[in-house]
Amino acid sequence: MTAFDFYTKEKQTQNKHLKEANLQLNISSMLRLVLFLGTAFGIYYFFSEWNIAILIGLVGFAIFIFLVSRHSDLKYKRNKIAELVKINETELEVLGRNFSHLASGQEFENHDHEFSQDIDLFGKGSFFQYLNRTALKGGKQKLASIFTENSIDNIVEKQNAIREIAEKVSWRQEFSAVAKLVNTETSSENVLSWLHNHRPFVPKFMKIVSWGFTILSILMISAYFTQNINGWLVFGWFLLGWFITGIYVKKINDLANNVGKVQATFHQYYQLLGMIENTTFQSQILKEHQSAVKSENEKASKILKSFSKAIDALDQRNNAIFIAIGNGFLLWDLRQSLRLEKWITAHHQNVKNWFEAIEFMDAYSSLGNFAFNHESYAFPNINEDQFVIRSTQLVHPLLNPEKRIANDLFINKEQFLIITGANMAGKSTFLRTVSLHIVMANIGLPVCAESSEYSPIKLITSMRTTDSLSDDESYFFSELKRLQYIVTEIKKDNYFIILDEILKGTNSTDKAIGSRKFIEKLVKSKSTGIIATHDLSLCEVAKELPQVENHYFDAEIVNDELFFDYKFKEGVCQNMNASFLLKKMQIVD
Repeated sequence: MTAFDFYTKEKQTQNKHLKEANLQLNISSMLRLVLFLGTAFGIYYFFSEWNIAILIGLVGFAIFIFLVSRHSDLKYKRNKIAELVKINETELEVLGRNFSHLASGQEFENHDHEFSQDIDLFGKGSFFQYLNRTALKGGKQKLASIFTENSIDNIVEKQNAIREIAEKVSWRQEFSAVAKLVNTETSSENVLSWLHNHRPFVPKFMKIVSWGFTILSILMISAYFTQNINGWLVFGWFLLGWFITGIYVKKINDLANNVGKVQATFHQYYQLLGMIENTTFQSQILKEHQSAVKSENEKASKILKSFSKAIDALDQRNNAIFIAIGNGFLLWDLRQSLRLEKWITAHHQNVKNWFEAIEFMDAYSSLGNFAFNHESYAFPNINEDQFVIRSTQLVHPLLNPEKRIANDLFINKEQFLIITGANMAGKSTFLRTVSLHIVMANIGLPVCAESSEYSPIKLITSMRTTDSLSDDESYFFSELKRLQYIVTEIKKDNYFIILDEILKGTNSTDKAIGSRKFIEKLVKSKSTGIIATHDLSLCEVAKELPQVENHYFDAEIVNDELFFDYKFKEGVCQNMNASFLLKKMQIVD
């Protein structure tokens, strides 16, 4: 079954489930209304007999609370199904090349990074926007860090993890749907900071006090209904409960405010932990992150669920009737605050590992989703041979499959390719294609090629240098700084260098001399890379340095129209098109 067929079928199935869930919600709403009216009628009918009226009210209230909880569960189920519908709709849209509405990752753009700014990794129409399906803010940040880490370690293990999670389509969709229901503005970093810095305020003896107070409250209320004590004594006991609670009310309010901000996070995260715990993983990387969740004697999901339930219990203070009775007779706020603080003291150190495991799985789900959507792509065969890249039918994944032109690429270690070519003939696109091949291969993703053999290498580029008015920095000086940065970095590690038209900010003579000397320096450093240029004089370097080869992209004028074949060829380009375009567009005569 193709990805398109799977998403189409799944969308239809989830839409059917969504209709059923909406019907259940409507029935649940009607039941609550009927109960409310029935309870109100019972209280009215037995109004003169207070004992019976109060009993009806208490029983009706208890059943109403149950129905409210059940309605919340049904609503959650409906919302999750709705997210599953959206997930499959999104995948169908992206398969149709419509992804401009997805998060662009613009916040991760970094002009000083080794390559991200040059190859459209982030921003509108970027590779990140095309691939990213993370549902959590932390997962999105993790995915961006995977994109930019420029690491060549454990690539085969990464490929295995991506292959495995790609096959778990239903699991991935369920995970994303649950994660998308996290509705909080509080980042995981802030949650961890609050847990670490919280100082307990409820005395430990309050547990015994609250349970003793609750038992005595039940006895007094029972005695009142059996007419063994006066109602004023019960009311005085009620006020005492509120007095005890009032001593700590400010700190309880602060705690309630803080846990309220993270309530949705913990409610969803314990379910995500449960999904990670209960799934069988074979690949080493996925098993390692799963082990961070399974390291406790008790399941992490169960531990986190207990905290979520404690938050829900304290949240009942937002119900005026419940909290009035709860604090007056049960010391409810103090009991739940103590429960929360006991959990924080015992488990706050482990939460960081749990969050990291969840956010890692969120990020890797996006990588697996990409691999599933592109089953025709090739996972590079990783080796340490003499060549760096040997790919057949290599092409940029963001180009329209119906129009894109693929090319073969073979480049040895310590070799440089100089690419010349006419304007718009495909040089810059090819540079970005090769760059993205390296990035994708290092991440462990399949690349857009028929086949690929790859010797891992880090990437560094200089393709889009800009001037900086705020720093009073000229374009030429910015470019020099970038080249200086490259020279410094290649002394520390082995890089694949990609340059597009270096030294654009100076005159032709300086440019030719400087570019030639820079190429000679790069070759001497035993680096590997590709340099695109319009300066044909640079091609003379290949005659003197065996490490340098000339390649080009061509353009032809056919019937007074420019024709591009976008094919990568050996040699030096002889056909330039600037003059033709100037005349064609009537800019010059």
